[in-house]
Amino acid sequence: MAKKIYTYKSLSKLGIRLKDDLSEADYVLLYAHNGTGKTRASMEFKDRAKKGKTKQADTLYFNAFTEDLFSWDNDLEYDKERVLKINSHSKFFSGFEELELENRIRPFLSRYADFDFSINYEKWQVSFNREVRVTKNIDGEIKEVTEIVHNIKVSRGEENVFIWCLFLAICQLAIDGAEAYSWVKYFYIDDPISSLDDNNAIAVASDLSQLLKQAKGKIKVVVSSHHVLFFNVVCNELKKEIHKKYFLYKKADHTYTLRNTTDTPYFHHIALLDELKQAATLGNIKTYHFNTLRSILEKTSSFFGYNDFGKCIYDVEDQLLYERALNLLSHGKYSIYEPVDMNEDNKDLFKRILNAFLNKHEFELPTY
Repeated sequence: MAKKIYTYKSLSKLGIRLKDDLSEADYVLLYAHNGTGKTRASMEFKDRAKKGKTKQADTLYFNAFTEDLFSWDNDLEYDKERVLKINSHSKFFSGFEELELENRIRPFLSRYADFDFSINYEKWQVSFNREVRVTKNIDGEIKEVTEIVHNIKVSRGEENVFIWCLFLAICQLAIDGAEAYSWVKYFYIDDPISSLDDNNAIAVASDLSQLLKQAKGKIKVVVSSHHVLFFNVVCNELKKEIHKKYFLYKKADHTYTLRNTTDTPYFHHIALLDELKQAATLGNIKTYHFNTLRSILEKTSSFFGYNDFGKCIYDVEDQLLYERALNLLSHGKYSIYEPVDMNEDNKDLFKRILNAFLNKHEFELPTY
């Protein structure tokens, strides 16, 4: 039986749906591609409180906007005192000094990084330091010693890790009932740390899940991600809890769909195939559809262990033709934001390749 697909005309309507879901579930987990609207969905969810009767914030969120609360002062004149400045006007930082936030951040940070930090609460800035091994001449003998280098400029990735750990510390405060965060009713976490390798994706997802289990019965949670492994780990860690899992998809007509699923998010290929099938049926085939089809074939061939994606196509006689066509037509810079119609010959070729693939791999495409 095909799982029901829910369609929403705007992310605002989607935000209402997510809050409704949290009235009966502790967690909502969303998988979606980059560019789908995950970050905007998190902001719509947050802004629902401002449109309510109390007009009071109720969501502690982590998304791309969270990083904007921090900015670097690189001390361009003297190149010595590099600090990360904090936007002290944000409610995100309520009660920092009183709650000894540094001691709460360090246990999280030590899991992912090898640098330390200090917070200047008068200037609202963070300075970083790191231990390094250096060679020194001590009393005529060359020795390796450890020194602390202060006011370092951490990498972009390390900065993101620090901000993430700071967010986790604030979540812990909210879960523990700190008065400064008594307004928090929801956590909305969107793609915690970008560019995670697999090992770190597992570690971050597992640590986050353990923290979220502590929030059960106190704070409701939405987690969204485009990272397949991260999403799967969170799903597995929370599988015994009351939760809902969705695939969020943005259609070509700019509407949004939610599909309730108990499967891993790899089924997003089904949604893409469904879009390609509809485009082929209606004859509304754009140049970028070749890129999408090529991507699906590549992933399918990788799954089956094939040496090339051409083996995913059923018709052996036309396999070489199809493979060459896809190689040629999927290498152009075709953007989904500037769709261009194909000529009739290429439309026909696209249909033949898509049908050859679907004839070999009998996907159960959704029905609307």
